[in-house]
Amino acid sequence: MARVEKALIDKQLDEIAVIIGKHPDGISRADVAEAYAAKHKSAIAPRTLRRRLEELTVAERVAPVGDASRRVYRPAAAAGPTASEEGYVPLTSAGISVRALVRRPMMEKTPVGYDPDWLFAYEPGKTWYLPVQTRRRLHEVGRTPDADRPAGTFAREIFSRLLIDLAWASSRLEGNTYTRLDTQNLLEFGQRAEGKDAEETQMILNHKAAIELLVDDAEHGVFQRALLLTVHAALAENLLADAADEGRLRERPVSITGTSYTPTAIPQVIRECVDRIVLSVSAIPDPFEAAFFMMVHIPYLQPFVDINKRTSRLAANWPLIRENLCPLSFVEVPERAYVEGTLGVYEHHRVELLRDVFVWAYERSCAQYRVVRGSIAQPDPLRLRYRAELRAVVHDTVKAGEAPGVGTLRERGAALGVNADDLDGFAERALAQLLNLNDGSAARYQLRPSECVSWKASFRRDA
Repeated sequence: MARVEKALIDKQLDEIAVIIGKHPDGISRADVAEAYAAKHKSAIAPRTLRRRLEELTVAERVAPVGDASRRVYRPAAAAGPTASEEGYVPLTSAGISVRALVRRPMMEKTPVGYDPDWLFAYEPGKTWYLPVQTRRRLHEVGRTPDADRPAGTFAREIFSRLLIDLAWASSRLEGNTYTRLDTQNLLEFGQRAEGKDAEETQMILNHKAAIELLVDDAEHGVFQRALLLTVHAALAENLLADAADEGRLRERPVSITGTSYTPTAIPQVIRECVDRIVLSVSAIPDPFEAAFFMMVHIPYLQPFVDINKRTSRLAANWPLIRENLCPLSFVEVPERAYVEGTLGVYEHHRVELLRDVFVWAYERSCAQYRVVRGSIAQPDPLRLRYRAELRAVVHDTVKAGEAPGVGTLRERGAALGVNADDLDGFAERALAQLLNLNDGSAARYQLRPSECVSWKASFRRDA
């Protein structure tokens, strides 16, 4: 009997904390009682409410403000992150309340389905999941020296490190057992880790392809539906039962284990909501809000038969890469914190726990990449200025089966509008890129590895 009583008390405490968490400026005890009654269709006794508020105050989950006659209760999140359990991220009080909600036994959870109104109620520039103070802090820690350079410059400067970190950390959140060193050996040297199954290896390689796509697409001014589908296709290659589902929007029901949430099974709703997500991302004025918006709404919709969270994690980097901000690698993110943050979105439309994870993870990423950025050389200004032209020349030379000659490369550069004073330097850099082509870099030039091998073999025979 005592166990039931404690469960009831804990449930009341969580629900009252949730009500107060929605009022950062404070809510009176009378208004708390009214909100509680509206939800449960029955009132909570004044004495019980007073006792619960005292317990929440002692636990530092809420903060009373004002004298007795004018007292309001605010979420303690205003005081900053609170201590968290070992192996978790530091949480705000709102994050703690969400964690308590999602940890309730399944039998106590109410089954819920997808609610498109929540997505369509979001107004870019007016609705904010990240408070203004949080956005300011993220801009401050994420700022790089490349802010005024072409989109994607910073990501290209740290590309090798980003590729390894993001491919490893994102895969680890899916249960992949590759270590960071295993990942590095696979991506840099093509060495597969012993004792790992083919699916884990494929997952790492797929992340590599998807990250390359994101970095290459950074120069586009708007987030496009085609990019979302392409990123999913890259991540899903050879991992789904039906290859036709790679990059294709879902047309059948799916279920998610460990949650009371069931995604929509209506293809038309999925298509409409994907279009709304894409339009919203392009219209959101702040890159961090856009990144977090994708981490919230792509998994919530589940637009693909599988690999939705992976797609959201990589897609979330697009607005950051485009603005030359530090990317988000997810290194050291505790899997349980990430999963429970996502469950808060699924089951309650509550973003606070996932937001705590996002902010913590981003600050960790920035600390790492500032060190990386300080240890690398400055980018070649000529390669930076003619990046698109160099890619086109390398692609066209290989496709045409031509030997790499400075004169031919000079002519191709001139045809693409390279300044006459820069043609010699352009040809030298194009030649270097051609001679250094390998399986890993082929995709940057929209080439298949087999094409590079055949091309190199061809001009060597001619020589």
